[in-house]
Amino acid sequence: QLHVVESGGGLVQPGGSLRLSCVASGFTSQYYPIGWFRQAPGKEREGVACTSPKGIAPTYQEFVEGRFTIARDNAKNTIYLEMNNLKPEDTGVYYCAVPRRLFAKCSFDDHEYDYWGQGTQVTVSS
Repeated sequence: QLHVVESGGGLVQPGGSLRLSCVASGFTSQYYPIGWFRQAPGKEREGVACTSPKGIAPTYQEFVEGRFTIARDNAKNTIYLEMNNLKPEDTGVYYCAVPRRLFAKCSFDDHEYDYWGQGTQVTVSS
């Protein structure tokens, strides 16, 4: 059974930084794309960043490009989302997700993902 658990959220001031972790178990994460999504109160869930299998081609949504970095630590079976220069509009619950299929392509369509963590809250506020 594929399983992912997020952590690292918290309260941070605008301009601050956080690093989220997504720990995978039950599978070797480097062979799967891993997506980071977020959901703000009253809004639909949206894709933020995705790392392709083996981390070859990370992809970012325009609204986080240059501020967020997705990275893998294969030895720890963990995927990170480094978030810098955070803005109040980055507030939300952040999720990592993985599809059932090996070597699938990155996607920001949440219907492409089969396994989700419980999420970690990120609040950007002064």
